[in-house]
Amino acid sequence: MDRILDHSVNVISFEKNGKYYSMCCAWSMNVDYDKVVALLGAQSITGKNILKGDIIGFSSLEKNQKDIALKIGENHSDSENKLEGINIEKKGSSITICNAKSECICEVIDVLHLDEIEEDNLIYLRVLSSKINDGCFLHMEDF
Repeated sequence: MDRILDHSVNVISFEKNGKYYSMCCAWSMNVDYDKVVALLGAQSITGKNILKGDIIGFSSLEKNQKDIALKIGENHSDSENKLEGINIEKKGSSITICNAKSECICEVIDVLHLDEIEEDNLIYLRVLSSKINDGCFLHMEDF
């Protein structure tokens, strides 16, 4: 089946209990000027560790950051520090990817489980701060 939408490639990253978590997420979108939702698969170790009230980083990658997306998307966060060697900015528990098209610090407003996809996590985020950089968004279509 062909895609009907082309989503940007986003990275969700944070530190919790001394461990770094990071994952790629293309199934996300704005639902208000300062609100974002993202659907995280049931297999995601990062997604399983996100709770209501957490402060996390949400970075929409720039087109030349495809290598970062491939590295972060390759393994689960419990097997390695996927952010090692990547230029990041850490503020509190949130971690953003430097020079991404957008770098946001977000509060998790809620973690929802919807009918027919109950095992997945739909996270509802409030953007607390954002930085928009030059360049173009990296899209799923770029892979």
